[in-house]
Amino acid sequence: MTYADIAAALPAKAVTSIDGLPFPKIASGKVREIFDLGDALLIAATDRLSAFDVILPDGIPGKGIILTQISNWWFAQTASAGIIPNHLLPDQPGEFARRGIADRDLRLRSMIVRKLKPLTIECVVRGYLVGSGWSSYQKTGEVCGIRLPAGLRQADRLPAPIFTPTTKAEKGAHDEPINDAQGAAAVGAALYEKAKSASLALYSLGHDRAAAAGMILADTKFEFGTDPAGNLVLIDEILTPDSSRYWPADRYAPNQSPPSYDKQFVRDHLLAIKWNQQPPAPALPAEVIRGTQEKYLAALKNLIG
Repeated sequence: MTYADIAAALPAKAVTSIDGLPFPKIASGKVREIFDLGDALLIAATDRLSAFDVILPDGIPGKGIILTQISNWWFAQTASAGIIPNHLLPDQPGEFARRGIADRDLRLRSMIVRKLKPLTIECVVRGYLVGSGWSSYQKTGEVCGIRLPAGLRQADRLPAPIFTPTTKAEKGAHDEPINDAQGAAAVGAALYEKAKSASLALYSLGHDRAAAAGMILADTKFEFGTDPAGNLVLIDEILTPDSSRYWPADRYAPNQSPPSYDKQFVRDHLLAIKWNQQPPAPALPAEVIRGTQEKYLAALKNLIG
């Protein structure tokens, strides 16, 4: 689909839950809902938005569609590069038709995927020193046990991308950074090394193609699973503004936190009104909802437009 097709298909109101399907709902996360199709899974991205680990009362209309379409674009890019197989069943239109899923909105925000066993770690790659990595570096000179050169500034590009995995916390808890030894102990040394290698290769590809689109991919998170034979497979979303930090290349400068194509726009609003970051979250003004949607749409347009 083209950018214009996707933008024209966005709903006027946010879709914050997926109901009425004839399939069992087996999981509901901050954004996605997962349904059991028997031989496969349906993963539907709602328009829900969370900030500071709290789901906000207002969604962003069409956000789930944008995330899914960006993921699909990147799945195609990474598959053609031959880095690692992903969880998408190859004929998505055929899979939807075979299961009687005709609703266009649901199709655009959903993917039908293989059933796999998720790894118990999240695979984070950082190419720039920002966010929690910058905070850690200021305190210790390290990020996830990796010693970095002295004198780096906020948002500086690192000498080479680094792999900084985290735990995959239960609902309501926070992911915690882990080092290589802890990651290998969690999933097994051989599988850990494969996930690390694949993550760094995926980041490199993402960084180069984002650069061609006028953006900097500062950092990102990948998730992997294994099939019954133990093969590593890329799952979940990939290189979206929810799982990645994108900056406009023409506004990048070190020694600051550059503007980004994600929900930082919402976080800044919530910080400005001094919300205590505890539920219930406040309602969002219309201009903040609209501005956040524009951020996500800009990332989509840059990539596929």
